[in-house]
Amino acid sequence: METTIEKPVRKLGIEREIRINGYDIDVMGIVSNIVYVRYFEDLRMDFLDKYYPYSEMIETGISPILMHTEVDYKIPLTIHDQPTGRSWVTKLEKMRWEFQFEIVCGDSIHAVGIQRGAFYDMNKGRPAFIPPKLVKIWDTE
Repeated sequence: METTIEKPVRKLGIEREIRINGYDIDVMGIVSNIVYVRYFEDLRMDFLDKYYPYSEMIETGISPILMHTEVDYKIPLTIHDQPTGRSWVTKLEKMRWEFQFEIVCGDSIHAVGIQRGAFYDMNKGRPAFIPPKLVKIWDTE
């Protein structure tokens, strides 16, 4: 009997260099845990800038909403590190999405995380379906 290991879906990837600022660190020069959430948000905004600009969404009356953020801290980042952030979409369902993140320096993974959310129809005041534009991009990736 052969065992099949499913590889995680990594579609619509984004990558960016991360600058560590003085206000990101504590007195020992270590990046504060909460800063990683900001890195995730920056990566998610980079995704939107590339695939579905926020201004375009607002014109159609929808906005992404964040429902869950999870961070696993692996190795502390310091003021001396030059990290890279990576993000990709792992799920795009009828009304929900999921991103995964990793913050790395070279071959070292410093943090990984997940964000889950949906879209909100600002005119109807309720959750919205994933915009057709994103579904099309997802299906062709």
